[in-house]
Amino acid sequence: MPLTPLDIHNKEFSKGFRGYNEDEVNEFLDQIMKDLEILLKEKKDLETKLKSSSEKVGHFTSIEETLHKSIVVAQEAAEEVRRNSQKEAKLIVKEAEKNADRIVNEALSKARRVAIEIEDLKKQSKVFRNRFKMLVEAQLDLINTDDWNHLMEYDVDTASIDRISATED
Repeated sequence: MPLTPLDIHNKEFSKGFRGYNEDEVNEFLDQIMKDLEILLKEKKDLETKLKSSSEKVGHFTSIEETLHKSIVVAQEAAEEVRRNSQKEAKLIVKEAEKNADRIVNEALSKARRVAIEIEDLKKQSKVFRNRFKMLVEAQLDLINTDDWNHLMEYDVDTASIDRISATED
C-alpha cells in the first residue's frame, strides 16, 4: 500500500545512539522511493495517455471541423443548385409562354385568313349563283320566245331543196 503524505508527515523514528535508527529511516526511504517510482511511472503513463487522448481529440476535432465545413459547402451547393433550378424553371416557363403566345397568335392569324377566304368564297359563290341564274333565266327566256313556235311552224320543202341542190351540181 503506497504511503500518503500524512503517513510521511506523521512518521516518527525512534532515537538511537546517534540519532534516529538508521535501518528504520532507510527502510522508510526505500518505501517512499518505491511508492514514488510507482507514482512517477503512473504519472508518466497517464501523461502518455493524456497526450494520446489529446492527439485523438485534436484529430477528431479536425475531422469535426472538416465535416462541418463539408456540410456547409454541401448546403451552399444545394442552395446554389436550387436557385439555379428555379432560375432555369422560370426561363423555361417564360420561353413556353412566349411559344404559346406565338402559337396562339399564328392560329388566330390563320383563323382570320381562313375567315377572310370563306367570306371571299361566299361572295364569289353569290356572284356565280347570280350569273348562273341570269344565264339560266336568259336561256329560259330564249326557249319561251315565239321564235321557237315559228320554227316549228316553218315547213321546209325537201323536194325543192333537192332540186336546188341538183341544179347547182
